[in-house]
Amino acid sequence: MGTDDLFHKRKARARSAKQLSRRSPKRAPYAKILIVCEGEKTEPNYFSEIQEYYEISTANVEIAGESGSSPKSIFQYARRRYLEAKDKGDRFDKVFCVFDKDTHETYNDACKAIKNATPKNTFYSITSVPSFEYWLLLHFIYTTKPYTELPGKSSGKQVINDLKSYMPDYNKSNKGIFLDLIDQLPQAKAYAKKTLEIAIKNNTDNPTTHIHCLVEFMENIKNQ
Repeated sequence: MGTDDLFHKRKARARSAKQLSRRSPKRAPYAKILIVCEGEKTEPNYFSEIQEYYEISTANVEIAGESGSSPKSIFQYARRRYLEAKDKGDRFDKVFCVFDKDTHETYNDACKAIKNATPKNTFYSITSVPSFEYWLLLHFIYTTKPYTELPGKSSGKQVINDLKSYMPDYNKSNKGIFLDLIDQLPQAKAYAKKTLEIAIKNNTDNPTTHIHCLVEFMENIKNQ
């Protein structure tokens, strides 16, 4: 009877291990990335949809939206998660910090800290000026109109107002935005690159976005 009990226990353990193996995705043979977002819904939802659309293994991409709203807190969280993963022997190959300029006081300091972070070529700031919604707006029109804060209306809110001319039901909790706009994605990427070129020539960053850099990285992650 004791031998039978031991046999059944071993069989149960083997079955549990097999089930756990099926539930836990294994890291695929391409880059493991961390995406730390300013927003708790808009950006995490957007990048999760990209991850799903391009069938990127969930073991290769971690998306966080609970790091706080300031650029400084986003970098601090990203740095902490990188070190935690490194200590466990499964470090991230790339870490992307996604945040807006808008009215954030720590924006410039965070950009500088990310640029100087070690190891080199690991941490990247994916910024939008004034906000993420400018990237969405570029799916519809090309515009380099600068956004400045007005009494009672931040620059970010002004971009949302412009975006609602094309997406009347837009709000920051929306899901499915990536798929809804996928047909206009090539145009948005081209416009984003063009606005960056113009901004550099004019020695400004208003308006600009680097969201396309992360989108293109995720599109090509399996080939890198």
